[in-house]
Amino acid sequence: MKNDFIAFLQNKYIYIPFLLWFGIQLFKVIWDLVTTKRFNFKRIMGAGGMPSSHSAVVAGLATLIGKYEGVNSSIFAVALIMAFVVMYDACGVRRAAGKQAELLNKLIETPGLTGLQVSEKLVEVLGHTPVQVFVGALIGVIAGLIF
Repeated sequence: MKNDFIAFLQNKYIYIPFLLWFGIQLFKVIWDLVTTKRFNFKRIMGAGGMPSSHSAVVAGLATLIGKYEGVNSSIFAVALIMAFVVMYDACGVRRAAGKQAELLNKLIETPGLTGLQVSEKLVEVLGHTPVQVFVGALIGVIAGLIF
C-alpha cells in the first residue's frame, strides 16, 4: 500500500499536470492581487482568466504522453482528443455560460425590471477567450517538453 502511494506521487503524468495547474492558479491569485490591490483566495480554485489552466493541464498531459509513450500510441490519441474537447468547452460552452450569467446579473440588478430577489450573483468568469486557451495550451506543451 505504501509503495502504491509513493508510486502515485512519483507518476509524472499526475504530478507535472497538477503542479502546472497549481502554478497557473497561483499566478492568477498574484496577478489579481497586483492589479486590484486585494487578495482574492477564490482565484486559486476559480475558472476563467489568463492563461487557461485547464488548457495547460490537458495540453501538458498530452505532450508528456506523446513524448514518453509515443505519438502513435492509443493513449496519446485519447489524451489529444480529450485536450481538444476540454479546450473547445473552455472557449465555447463555458464562455457562453459566463456571458449569459453576466447578462442575467445585469437584468436582476436593474431596479423594477424583474422584481426578482436573488441571494447571490451568478458566477460570470467561467470560460476563456481563444487567446487565453491558446496561451494555456502553449504553456502546457512547453512544460510537457521540458519536464
